[in-house]
Amino acid sequence: MVSSSHEALHRIFQEDTGAIVRALRQLLGVPFPEPDRAFVVSPDLTEIAPIERRVDTLLQVETKGDGTYLFAIESQSRRDPKKPGAWAYYLSYMHAKFGHQPVLVVLCPDESTARWAARPITLGIPDHPSMTVRPLVLGPGNVPVITDAKEVARDIPIAAFSAMTHSKDENVDGILKVLATTLTKNLPVGEATMYGELVAAGLGNTPAREIWSDLMSALLDFFRSDHAQRAFAEVRAEKGAKDVLRVLSRRELEVTAETRERIQSCTDLDLLDTWLDRAVTASRTEDLFADG
Repeated sequence: MVSSSHEALHRIFQEDTGAIVRALRQLLGVPFPEPDRAFVVSPDLTEIAPIERRVDTLLQVETKGDGTYLFAIESQSRRDPKKPGAWAYYLSYMHAKFGHQPVLVVLCPDESTARWAARPITLGIPDHPSMTVRPLVLGPGNVPVITDAKEVARDIPIAAFSAMTHSKDENVDGILKVLATTLTKNLPVGEATMYGELVAAGLGNTPAREIWSDLMSALLDFFRSDHAQRAFAEVRAEKGAKDVLRVLSRRELEVTAETRERIQSCTDLDLLDTWLDRAVTASRTEDLFADG
């Protein structure tokens, strides 16, 4: 049975499809070309014969001038003697089916498994192999511990992945506190909750999960607090005012300093929505305030 911690490790790269390229560049030093587009594709590599072959996450990354790559991302929490053969199959089949260059990335939450997964997979005569697979492995040994709030805010998906990878680190308490605080301050409620649940699953059955659960409870209490609700209302009002002014600007309607101030100082979300609707058809800015 696939565990929630297994799923969470590779799900990070589904939520932010550009994170896998950043991980290769920043954590492994792989000079991957500049991506143009990256998206999730079906992970099903099953042939017509009744043999199921399913990679954990499959991403298609289109680069600027260097072709298209397929990333087979596998979450591996323990050694499995059947996996090397399956990985070799995945790569050859992906290349044959899609015609793009396949890349195997293995995510390991412990260093022993990471060392095992990084071993080259050789098929054929030892001195003259017909095929050699060299997995790119991300584990505790090459994924840095991130405890700086600015660094966490700069790339939250990578920071969340780092926290899951270092779930058994003796300093995991500090790692998780910085991550939880940054989620609270930098993301909308829904997105912060999504990452919170993903990290909880990724920490698996470890003491770190209990620490994270306590932190998440405090985080959710913050979201429910009056202070937080006021803060979120202010953010929504600010965005609403910007939307109204942007529509007026694109329609080339004159906006006086007094009118701009009136729109920007409004905190009534329903009124801002009304003004936005009117801005689409108004012949002059004053029409927004037709009812006074």
